[in-house]
Amino acid sequence: MSELVDKQIFRSFVPINALNPDNFAELAGKTTTKIITAGRYIFKKGDEDKVSVYLVDGEVDLVSEKGEVLKKITAGSEQAKHPLGHLQPRQLSAKVVKDATVIGVDSNLLDIMLTWDQTGSYDVVEIDDSESGEDEGGDWMTKLLQTGAFHRIPPANLQTMFMTMESVAYKPGEIVIKQGDEGDYFYIISSGSAQVIRETPKKPEGVPLAKLGVGDSFGEEALISAAKRNATIKMLTEGVLMRLSKENFEKLLKEPLMKWVTFDEAKQMVAKGAKLIDVRLPTEYEKWHIKGSVNIPLYFLRNKTGKLDEAVKYIVCCDTGRRSSSASYILNERGFDAYVMQDGLAKAMPPEAA
Repeated sequence: MSELVDKQIFRSFVPINALNPDNFAELAGKTTTKIITAGRYIFKKGDEDKVSVYLVDGEVDLVSEKGEVLKKITAGSEQAKHPLGHLQPRQLSAKVVKDATVIGVDSNLLDIMLTWDQTGSYDVVEIDDSESGEDEGGDWMTKLLQTGAFHRIPPANLQTMFMTMESVAYKPGEIVIKQGDEGDYFYIISSGSAQVIRETPKKPEGVPLAKLGVGDSFGEEALISAAKRNATIKMLTEGVLMRLSKENFEKLLKEPLMKWVTFDEAKQMVAKGAKLIDVRLPTEYEKWHIKGSVNIPLYFLRNKTGKLDEAVKYIVCCDTGRRSSSASYILNERGFDAYVMQDGLAKAMPPEAA
């Protein structure tokens, strides 16, 4: 019989322990334990179940196709804090040695939650509520085209983007996007100003994080990562926003900016001077990483771009490509030449580290 997972035990697993309290509680409420007797397999090499399996109790062997035991995992150990043979398709089989209690977490849901938590990190700024809200920045289109990312968009795409954008008027205090909603549009401020607000368990009313003005854009990260909105945007003043549908954003802006390379192509680029950035959490990076890579977690990336060299090509990687896609967009948006490692670390991970 399955039971809901003990939250204290659940909190010990990586990278679940990095989730914010709301996402952690939601995931824990969907996760149950399962008992598997000795001699049975939890999964076999080649399986594609999209589940991250964690060992709560018992002992498991990770074995090769030939039956060779490559790793023995005991509940409560440091290795047991990480998912068992988590790459998909499975690189190894997991055979129960001593009756085991395991939990299975939807890998896709976990990855989306991690991406949601780690994107949208705005710098905290002082917001002066006494401002009149009059435009300070001039023409929004000129400002937009001066950003590094838009230098790389084909002129035909830009022309189509401006032709297909909708103009929407907003009143002071009106909510443009709500934290937790699905992504539907990419927005650019044509006139007025808006406030970025992040809801937290202790402050459900939201914490003001940043102020956005004419020419500033937002909403792209939920579209890139297929995650929910990670912040609320509320108008400070009366204003007009230009918005681009998800479909047109992906076709006109996302695709031209996203450059994918295979693991072999990445190795060749690194040999010629490119740098590899691993945007996973430090606990994930410490378990295994590609030699020579640098760990800059996605949630730190915006604050670390000042230390990167615009003359260097950067290849970003993570487990699945979701977090690295967001990272690549952030870097390209800031004028860097960034690439995403296709299929994440699946092609680079040795079986014994899986």
